[in-house]
Amino acid sequence: MADRTPPLGVDELRARVASGEIDTVVLAFPDMQGRLQGKRFAAPFFLDEVLAHGTEGCNYLLAVDIEMNTVDGYEMSSWDQGYGDFVMRPDPATLRCVPWYDGTVLLFADLAWHDGSPVVAAPRQILRHQLARLAEHGFTAKVGTELEFIVFRDTYEEAWDRDYRGLTPVNQYNVDYSILGTGRVEPLLRRIRRDMAAAGLTVESAKGECNPGQHEIAFRYDDALVTCDQHALYKTGAKEIAAQEGYALTFMAKYDEREGNSCHIHLSLADEDGRNVMAGDGPGGMSPVMRHFLAGQLAALRDFSLLYAPTVNSYKRFQPGSFAPTAVAWGFDNRTCALRVVGHGRSMRFENRLPGGDANPYLAVAGLIAAGIHGIEQRLELPAPCTGNAYAADYARVPTTLREAAELWETSPIAKEAFGDEVLAHYRTMAGVELAAFDAAVTDWELRRSFERH
Repeated sequence: MADRTPPLGVDELRARVASGEIDTVVLAFPDMQGRLQGKRFAAPFFLDEVLAHGTEGCNYLLAVDIEMNTVDGYEMSSWDQGYGDFVMRPDPATLRCVPWYDGTVLLFADLAWHDGSPVVAAPRQILRHQLARLAEHGFTAKVGTELEFIVFRDTYEEAWDRDYRGLTPVNQYNVDYSILGTGRVEPLLRRIRRDMAAAGLTVESAKGECNPGQHEIAFRYDDALVTCDQHALYKTGAKEIAAQEGYALTFMAKYDEREGNSCHIHLSLADEDGRNVMAGDGPGGMSPVMRHFLAGQLAALRDFSLLYAPTVNSYKRFQPGSFAPTAVAWGFDNRTCALRVVGHGRSMRFENRLPGGDANPYLAVAGLIAAGIHGIEQRLELPAPCTGNAYAADYARVPTTLREAAELWETSPIAKEAFGDEVLAHYRTMAGVELAAFDAAVTDWELRRSFERH
């Protein structure tokens, strides 16, 4: 970790503002979709007024659809309540440079009500709550995310004007692991890697993927909250950098009928001394803690699918033979399973292959931790691993639609115990809003199928 640029300290920020090097501070929080929402401040004003006291933002920011339309059904925010404010409290530990903008730094905010109580349905607070529960067992979570995207030679404005049809991917064929293929877009990928490193992320690698124009940049694992903050910053920053370079890229789970964009999440547990407690003398080098934790993943996987796959589009990834899972199964280094155990000794961990590029990392990681705690507290036994093709084996199936996932979430006793009624209802409403919008839409598929032939 020695090559990682540390986040800025407040004293250093003051010095850089005084010298004129920094003039803008972005204060942002992740919304329900994991997007960064917030404000840009003049740096001196931020230091004098906002750093100590926070700022306010309309509480509808956690009660709108993805188009930012106000919708009914959310308890925390509505027309009847007048759409008031919540407080955005800066987290100084997250302060960092934003190298793709001149003179700019960014830090994350936690959301609170005016009486100081936390906004419990805010994604960052949901993750904090699960981390606190995990700490009661003496553990911290180490997390790494692997996020895929597709790059196009069109700008975002051109893509919008063309209704996202007929876009030109930067590669015309499968460039999975191809050095030649990644070289075609290396100037963009290199700039993203360099700017993310300067923003404090530790870049590991970049590689091509299967879908034309599809790539992945991987970053070093870290504490769970740090990783999720970096993940959210990376998604926003990669889009901003692509736009500056005249490209567009998408993290949507299933752009077309080919391979979708995944977001595989790796997780391990450490004790108070930083030792990996998932390693042990049991089968496959696993400890009892890992076996219980992994058994909890299996027990809650279907119930928590809404946290891993939050949109209608998410469920179109889950196709047999696609490297996206369809079976609620685990195995050693088996990419046909939803849960893949990899590493040994200090690197022992598991990978959840369910989330796509559209997953909110805070909610997804909170789900992994809550599921694992359930397994530990109930001392669940881990079944035998899948040693063959999980797509063709007799296992329970991953939900195939958002509607099925929302119903499982809403009626789940595991979710109710782990997250509480307010969070349960809030994200059931989010799913309902998404479903209502989709059900009301007339798709291109329907037009092509029915315009002349019905």
